[in-house]
Amino acid sequence: MISIHVLLWLFILLFAIVGAIRGWAKELLVTFAVILGLFSINILENHVAFFKTIMDTSSDAAVFWIHTGIIVGLVFFGYQTPRLQRLADSGRFARNVLQDTLIGGILGAVNGYLIFGSIWYYLNAASYPFTFVTAPDPTTLNGVAAINWIEFLPPSWLMGNPAIYVAVAICFILVLVVFI
Repeated sequence: MISIHVLLWLFILLFAIVGAIRGWAKELLVTFAVILGLFSINILENHVAFFKTIMDTSSDAAVFWIHTGIIVGLVFFGYQTPRLQRLADSGRFARNVLQDTLIGGILGAVNGYLIFGSIWYYLNAASYPFTFVTAPDPTTLNGVAAINWIEFLPPSWLMGNPAIYVAVAICFILVLVVFI
């Protein structure tokens, strides 16, 4: 059995390797996709009445799958976007220097933290509704470490009203400056 906070670090490492291979420009799009996913969840839960009703009347497992589906769906398209021929041929995704690999690795690690951290946050919010994942045990050192991590997971600090709006604004500014 592996503690969930160790699994977070493994995903951060795995995504860092993938990011180093893909390069910074492609990884930046994935970062934007995760932030857009969290922003979408925030907007849907706070400003769309029928979505609020669905979330209030659904089981914890269903709420987890809705949140995870939004995040994973947008992350999937974030990883696929550079495959579009028009973007791929623009030259902005060309990889030719060491700094591209290093920054890609850093952004990949951030993406691993954002993606897996968000899923873990929503799993915790749903009270770990699955038998194959158990809640951290507060009587063990690993359990205490995992419980302490929860307040540092992306939705816990990014889903507040000013923070998510600032993050989306920064993403739009970077899209305008870097990609257009």
